[in-house]
Amino acid sequence: MILESVVLHVKDGLENEFETDFKIASQYISSIKGYLNHSLQKCIENKNQYLLLVQWEKLEDHTIGFRTSLEYQEWKKLLHHYYDPFPVVEHYKMVMENKKNIK
Repeated sequence: MILESVVLHVKDGLENEFETDFKIASQYISSIKGYLNHSLQKCIENKNQYLLLVQWEKLEDHTIGFRTSLEYQEWKKLLHHYYDPFPVVEHYKMVMENKKNIK
């Protein structure tokens, strides 16, 4: 499993529109082979900063499967104009995981 991590800086005042369009855009990324799940989290300290985390089966599912797809073109149309600056995308592999048992 690969974790894609992206810090998104949304242009001031466009946060609500971005969140609405992100919900729409989610259908495109989730339809790609190798996609596992994603989450979008809003920063508490900076109102226009978000953290996007996407889990993929393998790196190529994102870098080739998604990025070369027609779905990615729709994703770009909906979301890329919100970013300033354009985000850096990084990929991580699991080294260790620890979960608390909740009863």
